[in-house]
Amino acid sequence: MIDFTNLNYLKTGNKKQKRAYEVLEKYKVFEKLKVYSPVLAGTIPIEIDIENSDLDIICEIDLQFEEGFLDDIRSSRLIPTDAEVKVENIMINGEKSMVLNFMLEEIQVEIFGQNKPSLEQNAYRHMLAEYRILQEQGEEFKHKIIELKKQGIKTEPAFGLLMELENPYEDLLKF
Repeated sequence: MIDFTNLNYLKTGNKKQKRAYEVLEKYKVFEKLKVYSPVLAGTIPIEIDIENSDLDIICEIDLQFEEGFLDDIRSSRLIPTDAEVKVENIMINGEKSMVLNFMLEEIQVEIFGQNKPSLEQNAYRHMLAEYRILQEQGEEFKHKIIELKKQGIKTEPAFGLLMELENPYEDLLKF
């Protein structure tokens, strides 16, 4: 099992993973977000990304003090001054969440924060379950997931289709 809490696995991964590692290191993203317990999740770590996949960085953020988080992001110069930043406050499964989207060079970055430990957030837990399933199901299954994603189907629903899951967002958490 890959230790997804340590970015070193990206250094020996595929081309996109290596590039992601270079950009994350160049901008010191995880160093600047350290107090928020960042972890990379999503499709790039488990190699089911498609051309427009972004880097999903999960953080633990006390959303009562979201302005403090945004101030930390600004003062750390994590985001280039000329970058367009989109900030959203949303509810996911009844939990307040914050999403920041911006570009670092050619890579779309999404910082996702909830008021719970990063490793307990569903995005990370889904990725672990998906990784285990990919390891069990093999390359053909992996290629089917990627093809569904290219057709515009999101990751969890793609797994749900191939595995006949009734509610993939909930059912994947059981793996």
